Amino acid sequence: MIKRNICVVTGTRAEYGLLYWLMKEMEADDDLELQIIVTGMHLSPEFGLTYKEIEKEFTITKKIEMLLSSDTSIGISKSMGLAQISFAEAYDELKPDIVVVLGDRYEIFSTVSAAMIARIPIAHLQGGETTEGAFDEAIRHSITKMSHLHFTAVEEYRHRVIQLGEHPQRVFNVGGMGIENIKRLKLLSKNELEQSIDFKLGKKNILVTFHPVTLENSTAKEQFQELLGAVDELQGTQIIFTKANSDTDGRIINQMIDEYVAKNRDKSVAFTSLGQLRYLSALQFVDAVVGNSSSGLLEAPSFKIGTINIGERQKGRLKASSVIDCEPNKKSIAQAFERLHSDKFQESLKHTKNPYGDGMASKQIINILKKSDLSTILKKSFYDIGNIL
Repeated sequence: MIKRNICVVTGTRAEYGLLYWLMKEMEADDDLELQIIVTGMHLSPEFGLTYKEIEKEFTITKKIEMLLSSDTSIGISKSMGLAQISFAEAYDELKPDIVVVLGDRYEIFSTVSAAMIARIPIAHLQGGETTEGAFDEAIRHSITKMSHLHFTAVEEYRHRVIQLGEHPQRVFNVGGMGIENIKRLKLLSKNELEQSIDFKLGKKNILVTFHPVTLENSTAKEQFQELLGAVDELQGTQIIFTKANSDTDGRIINQMIDEYVAKNRDKSVAFTSLGQLRYLSALQFVDAVVGNSSSGLLEAPSFKIGTINIGERQKGRLKASSVIDCEPNKKSIAQAFERLHSDKFQESLKHTKNPYGDGMASKQIINILKKSDLSTILKKSFYDIGNIL
């Protein structure tokens, strides 16, 4: 039997963390040949050169530089163009049987566009979700339309992919990828984590991760200042910051984090990238994830901790009862902290259920990738769910 070449593309630390166990399972499977293309933030010194973490676990097949030193809309559009050119060349060289991508970032849009033109089948993970505050929303649904196999995190998202015209027989609800990490990684103890991040935790601790709301015009500085104002008034609370992605205006947030930590070294620490192990280990010992990262919705509920979800970046996503939504202003954020620390809310956290599955996604995905007939998969017919008129 000829091995099937599976090309996995990763551009960010968070996405790699979600793909980790899937890649491990692929690497161990005798019927599959794993190809890994690393791109985007992984190759940027500004974002921690996180490809080095991947190299500790895997052999990287190809590195594709595409990220320009700019977080403006022009710079990002140029990066997308460079990525599409480079991926076209990479696919011609590697000749994958199928390309596997996750999520909704702009570099993945370019990745998939090049694969579609090259007539390579595409498997898309975590489609069907909605994030109304970010241009990820349009990118995610566009990737869905260019893809041929779909693996969603919940049944509701599976239905949405079908609503976009994808055939039900090619749309699979396998659960969220993040839960598998939580179940399979051996997380650090409190002492190990403190040593690893060179920072002492206190009685109260929060993890702050905030990204620009890309469909709003230049709101990053204003919104993050409101968050810092609310955080600064917390009593006896240790703060771990993780920095923003390479989205429009991400540098503004990162500069503000550096300035805050420089003035508050006794109670705060910042990281370009904690990495999946340290990030998930930290969730064991913090009271809440604060900001607008998807991890507050996808992973934090499994630890039965709170999430303070600020603004509209994650608007539309399925949320556990542990998620507190608030407006991106100091007063609303402060009220969310009051609720977080209330006895009633803390008691309710004991009953939190993560809506994103049982953590067995990788084996299901691999089984489908191996069995799928790729010979006729490129020609898609629009699946009409009925006349809406």
